[in-house]
Amino acid sequence: MVDSADPGRSLAQAALAAVQRFPREAIALGQRVPASADPDERSTAHRAIGLALRELNDLPGALRQLRRAVRVAARTGSPRVTALARMSLGYVLATAGRNTAALRTVTAALTQLTGADAGRARMQRGVVLHYRGRYDEAVRDYGAAVEIAQREGDLLLEARARNNRGLLNAHRGTVRGADDDLDRSAEIFSRLGLELAAADARWNLGIAAAQRGDVGGALRIFDAGDDEYRRLAVPRPALLLDRVELLLSVPLVDEAVEVATTAVTELRRRAMTSDLAEALLARARAGLLADDLDTATTTARQAAGRFRRQGRHTWAAFARHVELRAEYRRGTRTAVLLRAMVRNVALLEATGWPGPPLVARIEAARVALGLGRRHQARDLLSRASGARRQGTASRRAQGWYALALLRRLDGDERGAAAALRRGLAVLDGYRASLGATELRANSGSHGQELAGEGLDIAIGSRVPGQVLAWAERWRANALRVRPAVPPRDPDLADVLAELRMVSTALEDALLAGRPVRSLRRRQAELEQRIRELTRQVDAGGGPADRPPGIRALSTRLDNAALVELVTNDQRLGAVVVRAGRATLHDLGPLAEVLRQSRLHRFGLRRLVTQGDSVAVRESVLASARVLDEQLFGSIRRRLADWPLVIVPIGQLHAVPWAGLPTCVGRSVTVAPSAAAWLRATGREIPQRAPVLVAGARLPAGQTEVRALAGILPTSRVLAGSAATAEAVTAALDGTRLAHVAAHGTFRADNPLFSTLELADGPLTAYELERLPRSPGCVVLSACDSGLSGVRPGDELLGFTSVLLAAGTRTLIASVLPVPADLTTALMLDLHHRMRSGEPPASALAGAQQVFARRDDGRAEATAAAFVCLGAG
Repeated sequence: MVDSADPGRSLAQAALAAVQRFPREAIALGQRVPASADPDERSTAHRAIGLALRELNDLPGALRQLRRAVRVAARTGSPRVTALARMSLGYVLATAGRNTAALRTVTAALTQLTGADAGRARMQRGVVLHYRGRYDEAVRDYGAAVEIAQREGDLLLEARARNNRGLLNAHRGTVRGADDDLDRSAEIFSRLGLELAAADARWNLGIAAAQRGDVGGALRIFDAGDDEYRRLAVPRPALLLDRVELLLSVPLVDEAVEVATTAVTELRRRAMTSDLAEALLARARAGLLADDLDTATTTARQAAGRFRRQGRHTWAAFARHVELRAEYRRGTRTAVLLRAMVRNVALLEATGWPGPPLVARIEAARVALGLGRRHQARDLLSRASGARRQGTASRRAQGWYALALLRRLDGDERGAAAALRRGLAVLDGYRASLGATELRANSGSHGQELAGEGLDIAIGSRVPGQVLAWAERWRANALRVRPAVPPRDPDLADVLAELRMVSTALEDALLAGRPVRSLRRRQAELEQRIRELTRQVDAGGGPADRPPGIRALSTRLDNAALVELVTNDQRLGAVVVRAGRATLHDLGPLAEVLRQSRLHRFGLRRLVTQGDSVAVRESVLASARVLDEQLFGSIRRRLADWPLVIVPIGQLHAVPWAGLPTCVGRSVTVAPSAAAWLRATGREIPQRAPVLVAGARLPAGQTEVRALAGILPTSRVLAGSAATAEAVTAALDGTRLAHVAAHGTFRADNPLFSTLELADGPLTAYELERLPRSPGCVVLSACDSGLSGVRPGDELLGFTSVLLAAGTRTLIASVLPVPADLTTALMLDLHHRMRSGEPPASALAGAQQVFARRDDGRAEATAAAFVCLGAG
């Protein structure tokens, strides 16, 4: 209640007290302070309004109000109130990126303040020093503020200073102390009823979790924080930067680019200059990971210019680091670049961030090696290798990588390989801590350099077993353990169900020509929510198994041959394991193989979609012969006529193998890795009756399933309105064989949103992750159902990765569009053969060979489109 005897004083103080709790109410209260109030109260009112506007991200308005607060108090008010206004002005100046003026303003205020006021000023100066990158000084000021607060009994000051110190220490890597500060801060804010401040402190706990590599924990905290900010109706656009940082740490590159771009737009609109510079830097870093080097360079330069104008020279060094890394990634190896990189390392050291100087030293060392400056490279690598003992998993792995390069420089190849294995073991532990398939698959980029260096050492040794071991060391490891998604998570089930309804409504609206903007927006919101929920799950299982040896593979291969493709120095190679012996082969330039693979797929797609044509068929046959010679020419004699297990590199996972002359009529099994194949062959086959599913809007699917029911009389049939997502997933649980005839859509932007269209809408790969028991053998006759998104480390995302990780032994699916009529005939022949006892890979090869004998290009293309994945 307002004190009527002194309305100006009561309103001003009430406004100031409401800033953190109810910023909009604080503005309303401050505006009610009458012009007749004394200068101190009017200054306090303007200060409250300014700080409230800062909470609402209106920086221009905040600065106007705070400058007015200083002027009003300086004319006739008390020195204390003037100093308090200056203190708040300095804080907002720092937020706006005017750090030199901010530091000058807050330091001047300090001389006029004592007791708790001085503690608040020390805290605000800490904020300014924090923004400027003077972290040791900032920590000292925060610590002094905590001590003053405890001495004066000022809980609010203690909470704010602890929050700021905890956040700074989280960014610097001293996470244990950060959590203590942030927990205590959130507790005090909650006790004082300051919900917004408590939400900020809890959000900062998410940052601390992200810094120590707890991605699931950070996502859970951020998700809860978003809900709290929405409840409080307070926008926090700068917090998008924390999400970008977390996305980059996995990395989820495409999403990081999207969020960073949104942050740049939103912060520019709100004139949040300081945060905008950081958003530009985040966008540059995302561009670097996405190999968008032009964007990385341009936005890094923009960020660096803004940082320099703001007096934030350590941040400018970080932006320069990104710019130099883009130049390095372009292949530049000059003395000029080396000098710039070494000079920037010294500046990066002053930031207190351990990651950037580590990466800069390693890349500078590689430039030095390219220039023949071995002594300088040795010095850089020696310092970088010290990082292997502490810090996050990625930093420790980088330290081991630096040690490996140092040992190679000294000619110790064996010691280098040992260091690389230690680094990859660190990353195995990190990957095992991630619960979701998507996170595990994308985390492969962290070990790419280490695995590549190890493979280079192995190829140099010319020992096939070592090459195979290193090829396997970082290939498709995410498939080792099924994702730990709770099978009965009600929130996830509800969102998946709504997504199905919205997607169906969207499809209907598109067909009817109705507006779809709101439906597309809701679809995007639901997909984001599904990603958030699945990423938050706790991990299950341990680190990846050791790569399989030649003996273990040979025992299981029996009378088959395994061909594992590898790449090194832009060339394609193969390790062939047959009859207990491994051999190593060079297959030629990688670029030529990839070009012919694209031509072959393009020709087959034209045959399917545009109809048979003599010219197109001849073109397909020509590209098939060339590609076949590139892949098998030098190893054909070694393969003889044995069944094949092919482990392709990621860029060749979509090859229609049955369309190549060497593979026609031959049993061919495609596996993400030799380890994945070995595990699949050891899985028991479930015994529940087969399930046949016919999806919606596909009359040929109904026909196909009815015909298959005659071949498999004990099967359970789900067709028409009975083929709902819930019924289908329940039926798939632990079945021996599942056949799904439905329209399929492959989503390249997020392969786990690839769909099979059922009666009540699309079934996504996310939903198949939730099966308690995976089917033994799955046949998907939908278009493109065998395609996968490929991530670093040849990690796969899509129906293939989900089913194989969950325990499916064999998957037969297409890597091209397929016509319904021809597909049905192929599928009937396939199931007749499997029913008679042929293994899936052999049955598929026989059915494909019959089709290949037809004088019909579309039939040949349809047969070639299907691959057998898993155990075969």
